[in-house]
Amino acid sequence: MSEVKSRIPIAKPWIGEAEAEAASRAIMSGWVTQGPEVAAFEQEFAAYVGGNYACAVSNCTTALHLALLAVGVKPGDEVITVSHSYIATANSIRYCGATPVFVDIEPQTYNINPMLIEEVISKNTRAILIVHQIGMPCDLKAILDIAYRHNLPVIEDAACAIGSEILWDGNWEKIGKPHGDIACFSFHPRKIITTGDGGMLTTNNPAYDKQFRLWRQHGMSIPDTVRHGAKQVMFESYPMLGYNYRMTDIQAAVGREQLKRLPEITERRRYLAQQYQEKLADILRLKLPTEPNWAKSNWQSFCVRLTEKCNQLQVMQTMLDAGVATRRGIMCAHREQAYQTEAWSCGFKAKACRCEIGKCDRLTESEQAQDQTILLPLFHQMTVSEQDYVVKVLQMATQI
Repeated sequence: MSEVKSRIPIAKPWIGEAEAEAASRAIMSGWVTQGPEVAAFEQEFAAYVGGNYACAVSNCTTALHLALLAVGVKPGDEVITVSHSYIATANSIRYCGATPVFVDIEPQTYNINPMLIEEVISKNTRAILIVHQIGMPCDLKAILDIAYRHNLPVIEDAACAIGSEILWDGNWEKIGKPHGDIACFSFHPRKIITTGDGGMLTTNNPAYDKQFRLWRQHGMSIPDTVRHGAKQVMFESYPMLGYNYRMTDIQAAVGREQLKRLPEITERRRYLAQQYQEKLADILRLKLPTEPNWAKSNWQSFCVRLTEKCNQLQVMQTMLDAGVATRRGIMCAHREQAYQTEAWSCGFKAKACRCEIGKCDRLTESEQAQDQTILLPLFHQMTVSEQDYVVKVLQMATQI
C-alpha cells in the first residue's frame, strides 16, 4: 500500500491564483462588505441556474431560515422534510418555532420518498422542505404534484446540488432554476464551489427576493450601496426585525471566479464518478449509487453502501490507517442528542409512538443509510493513481 504516500482527503476545494486575485481586488477597492461584488455574483449565479432572482447570504443555513420565513412558516406550524440530512435542515425549521415532520428516504437515491409525503400532511403543514442529497436531484415532479394539490410551497435544500440537473419537460435544467418556490445553496469548502462559507437563495418570485434582501441586512430600508452613492443625506430606517445574514464582497469576488470553474468541475466529477462505478463494480460487499434517468448529479459525494458482512466503523478505520479519508453516511437529525429535546415528528403523535430513543420505525431507510454507507474521496484534482489507491484500499477493507 505504498503507491500513494500522502493522505487522500475526502474533499479538496479547487481554488488558485484567480480567486486570490479576485479577493485582492475586493480588498484593494476599499469595499469589503456586501456591495458591488455581491451584486455581480448574484446576477451571474441567477443566469447560471436560469432563475429570475438570486440573493447571497452568509451560509445555506441562513438561506433556509429566510426561505421558510418567506413562505410564512411560524411557531406551531409543521414542515415536512427528511431527518436524513445535515442537521441544519431540521434546525432551520426549529429557528422558526415550527416542527419538522420527518419522512423516510428512498434507499436508491437517499432522497425523500414522495410516496410517503401525503400521509403526513396535516392542517398544520405549512411547507415541504426537500433535500437534493449529496448532489442527487429529488423526484421534483412527483413532489410538486403533491404540493400543488395541497397548496403547499416547496423549498429546495440544494446545499450540495449546484451544477446538478433534472430533465424537465424534455429539457435538461439546472437545480436552482428553481422548480419549487425557493432553492437554497451552500458555498462551504465541502461543496462543489466555495466562498469559504456562504449561501444563495434563488427564486422566481420578486416579493420573496425583496424580502430576503431586507431580512439579510437587519431589515434596513436603504441598502449601503444606495446610501453611499447618494448625493443627498439619507437616513435609513428599520421597519421590521431583520438579521445579519450578509455575504462579504471578498467572498463574492471569490465566488465569481469559482462560478467560472463550475462547468469544468462538474464535468470532471462526473467522469470520476463513472470511473468509480467501473472500478468498484466487482467488489461483492458493496452496493453502488444509482442515478435516475431523469437526473444528472454533480456527484458532490460518492456514496457506497456496505453489505451486512461489513462493519462500517472498521472499514473506515482500515481506510484511514492506509491514508484514505472517508465519512460516515449522511446523519439523521432525529438520532442526535439535540433532538431528544427539540420538537420533531414522524407523522405520529408522540403518545402513539413506542420507538426507543434515537430510533424510529417509520425512518428505517434513513437509519440504515446512515449506518451502512460511507462517502469516498472525490475532488476535482484527484489523480488516476489516487482513485486507484482508494479502490484498492476499499477492496482490502471490505474483505477483513
